Amino acid sequence: MNQRAVAAEILEAVCDGGHSLGAVLRRRCRQLSAADAALVQEMCFGTLRWQPRLQWLLQQLLRKPLKGRDRTVRWLLLLGLYQLLFMRVPPHAAVAETVAAAVALDRAWLKGLVNGVLRNFQRRREDLLRRCADDEVAAHAHPRWFIGLLREAWPGDWQAILAANNRRPPLALRVNRRCQDRAAYLARLAQAGLAARPLAHAPDGLVLEQALDVEKLPGFAEGQVSVQDGAAQLAAGLLDLRPGQRVLDACAAPGGKTCHMLEAQPALEEVVALDVDRARLARVDENLRRLNLRATLLRGDAAEPAAWWDGRPFDRILLDAPCTASGVVRRHPDIKCLRRSGDVASLARLQGRLLRALWPLLKGGGMLLYATCSVFPEENSQQLKDFLAAHEDAEPLPLPSSWGRAVAVGRQLLPGEDDMDGFYYAVIGKRRGAPEDGHETDRKSED
Repeated sequence: MNQRAVAAEILEAVCDGGHSLGAVLRRRCRQLSAADAALVQEMCFGTLRWQPRLQWLLQQLLRKPLKGRDRTVRWLLLLGLYQLLFMRVPPHAAVAETVAAAVALDRAWLKGLVNGVLRNFQRRREDLLRRCADDEVAAHAHPRWFIGLLREAWPGDWQAILAANNRRPPLALRVNRRCQDRAAYLARLAQAGLAARPLAHAPDGLVLEQALDVEKLPGFAEGQVSVQDGAAQLAAGLLDLRPGQRVLDACAAPGGKTCHMLEAQPALEEVVALDVDRARLARVDENLRRLNLRATLLRGDAAEPAAWWDGRPFDRILLDAPCTASGVVRRHPDIKCLRRSGDVASLARLQGRLLRALWPLLKGGGMLLYATCSVFPEENSQQLKDFLAAHEDAEPLPLPSSWGRAVAVGRQLLPGEDDMDGFYYAVIGKRRGAPEDGHETDRKSED
């Protein structure tokens, strides 16, 4: 088994086939040893992280693009360039193994091409890297449309955001407070020889100084700790959960926020975890079982409550809305390949539908927390401005000023700030006396 051949096929499935990197890696790495799987993962994540730059370099080295069935070798060449630029693999080994991978992919006739391109890069490396710095896409390793939107939205921060997106993310953990507090778990980590530090704004959160297989974390199998970025951990606190409340987690998968709510407030009457995707809802169930927690799981479209809602209003609603995920590129570098400029507007329309559909399900005096892992205002503050302008019974509620930065409505975290991902939050309160019955819901859902 040639790991580079496997990695090239995974990259082709992701960027040419439109599949998520996480899903393809889980499927293809099941039969690999731990060491082989780790190498494949490193090459795939790294190549996608730097793909815009690697692609520019390859264009300077190839006389004509690879087409048809030979496109797999294009990904093999990008893998080879990634190894030569960013990995500690000896250059001669990187070239030799990448050439061997062409044979493993039944492209033996392209061995000479692979060898020639990679050795040509070694000869021209300094000149190519110097020229690469003059090309915006290659220099920042992001699509041109992404850079343009970011420059417009964050004129003083766009370069720092791009740089943060290209860095490896830290491994952030959430301590299960039903088992122990953060200080106690930090002591357990220290006893195990694992260095970690507390997250500044997430009382259950910490960051490991060095990433490792989560199965090796003390107490992980017993549900004493979970993997969750610090920005995502803010949600449970912002909901101001109280005993006896009924909570809806719309778009709940994979369930990290659902579980955190139940850990933070065990006396909730009910948490309804809703998701439209059956496979993703199964992941919510897996997380609940590992943590020995209970929630009501519903499969349904949050934009069509009439198909799944029982008519009982909720005290709290969390809408972690589908978005471009532009704030978590450092964790999901396949976003650079999978997203297109038109996705921002189409996702903003979906977010507006979800807000309008879910609002009637909230009790008067209740709160809706809107969240995205995006840094684009069209999906965030502009979305909430439009919603508030159209709903007289909605009012923005204050958020802590200790993290992120104030925007028109809500607060925005930028990638890397305080060890956290890019995230947006806004809390909307519903004035008491507002209608919340099923007839109102049906009318609103048709708007």
